Amino acid sequence: MTENVKPRRQRADAQRNVEALLEAAREVFDTSGVDAPAKEITDRAGVGVGTLYRHFPQRADLVKAVVQTGIDAVADAGPRLAAAHEPDEALSRWIDRFTELLGTKRGLASALHSGHPAFEGLPGYFHQRLGPTLTALLDAAATAGAIRGDVPAEDLLYAIAQLCQPMPGRDLSHGRRMVALLVDGLRYGR
Repeated sequence: MTENVKPRRQRADAQRNVEALLEAAREVFDTSGVDAPAKEITDRAGVGVGTLYRHFPQRADLVKAVVQTGIDAVADAGPRLAAAHEPDEALSRWIDRFTELLGTKRGLASALHSGHPAFEGLPGYFHQRLGPTLTALLDAAATAGAIRGDVPAEDLLYAIAQLCQPMPGRDLSHGRRMVALLVDGLRYGR
């Protein structure tokens, strides 16, 4: 007979440590890149290196978790923005958050394209979480007459991701300007 084993709930202090590590890693990745020393992350989180490796045995596990929490934050912002703003403003603000997510992680693109098995599921997760949110925002803005209605969310996600690719000699503001032009294009022919 096989027993159903429920996953153990994480203790409150362990959960706080994970949250502190993820926040610290996000901040460190933003400033120092994804290859920053583990000690820099643990010092910022206020935990020991052993705690980092207990929760994230490999660097890729930590990178993946930071990416997923960033994706979740952007996806979860969509309904809040839609409730607080007119449809075109909600869409613009959401695209700004998405652009920031893509543009602030130094070295992230090369890490994610490294072929490491930990990252295999991220493209699907990316689309699963962000696609429906962007679709809802696009539909609302199109219904309000603020944008054209013939641009699928998947195309827009890819286009923004491409525009936010790091380029030698260019900073995040370049990607933001290019995304702003793309968003202006959504308004053309509405």
